[in-house]
Amino acid sequence: MHLSKKCSVFKVVLSALLIVALLQLIYLSFLSRFHGKQQRYRYSELFGGSGAKKNAYPDKNTRKERLRYSLSSGGIFDNSGQYRVYKNLIKSDFTTNLKPEAAAAESSKTNVLALATHTTINNLHHLESLLERWQNPLSVAIFAHGEDVKFATALVYALSFFCPQIQALVDFHLVCLSGEMASFPEQDREHFVGLEDCASVFSRLETYKDKHKNYAISGNVSYPNNLLRNVARGGTSSSFVLVIDIDMMPNAELHQQFQAMTLSRESASDEVFVLPAFEIRHARKMPTTKPELVQLYQVGEVRPFYEELCPRCQAPTNYSQWVNSRIRGTSNLDVAYTLTWVDPWEPFYIGPRTVPLYDETFKQYGFNRISQACELHVAGYRFSVLSSAFLVHRGFKIQGEFHARKDEENKRNRVLFRSFKEGLKTKYPSSTRRC
Repeated sequence: MHLSKKCSVFKVVLSALLIVALLQLIYLSFLSRFHGKQQRYRYSELFGGSGAKKNAYPDKNTRKERLRYSLSSGGIFDNSGQYRVYKNLIKSDFTTNLKPEAAAAESSKTNVLALATHTTINNLHHLESLLERWQNPLSVAIFAHGEDVKFATALVYALSFFCPQIQALVDFHLVCLSGEMASFPEQDREHFVGLEDCASVFSRLETYKDKHKNYAISGNVSYPNNLLRNVARGGTSSSFVLVIDIDMMPNAELHQQFQAMTLSRESASDEVFVLPAFEIRHARKMPTTKPELVQLYQVGEVRPFYEELCPRCQAPTNYSQWVNSRIRGTSNLDVAYTLTWVDPWEPFYIGPRTVPLYDETFKQYGFNRISQACELHVAGYRFSVLSSAFLVHRGFKIQGEFHARKDEENKRNRVLFRSFKEGLKTKYPSSTRRC
């Protein structure tokens, strides 16, 4: 009798467990189907397929059509014929709504300064923090090769679709090899699995960040940094442009402060405004103002950019003078002092859109920015260092962290730089300046 009761209890417990297991399976099956439907709906949102509600997202659908139109052109070749350029692959709402006849007037009022930057897909995740700090028009030129062309097109479209601030302010341009073509990512469903909002797109980009080391792109393909700088710069409509690498951060409120400075001070057409550049330890929080930066600088948590790799490349900025220069009020920006360019200074600067373009024959590592600074000097520009504006690179740049062919590229570009300097004598025959 006792044994019979035990068997009955066991059967009841076993039945209960089986029912729970069955319910769990039903629940998991429901979740899987729901997630699948959600993904299909997200995908149809992105591409306006049959699963999407008609006119549910008219602005998004317009964005899709603009992308399709941009890609249908097939891009244009650069001057060397080695690269294919898709200018304005995706336009921001800011650029789209800026009518041609109003562009000049608009630029003089609210669009005084634009930021231009360049990257491969593995560094595009830096865009999130950069835009959070900048919060104004931003032009991004992306270089992609091989399968990355599809991935870049898909992820850029997803960013512009899911991220409101990117929709509002960021223009994307794509550069690939001339033998490659970007296509509308309608069939590339694998690139969109799991993408549901802005955060998920940046999470996907984060997983891609270690694919390449600096300029070590698969197939020994050259990274055309100066071409990308020109493409990004050409994608702006502002009176002044700041061209930086995507992993650098400007001080907070630079746009507003610079705009106020231009209203209170007459700038000459042959003047560029230098932003001292720094490096910060990875663990440290990015400073927003000069006092914050100076405090970190004094305890060694921040140091001049390239201090270990090429101290002479930034030393002419005169960091000690800048650190000790007074600021007139907490929000005022002004020129602290003016310098004449000396070799091998390669400053980051805000310049009028009329400054000479970067020389696109320089690729990979070495002499790509210094060649342009050298030309500015020969062309007669003066370099005015801003009192409280700055740039910060996340992490100290150290020997040994670069790709294997860095020194070889540097030697090749040094030879190219010599011929470039000779060419400047012909380009500016009346100039007495040399570099």
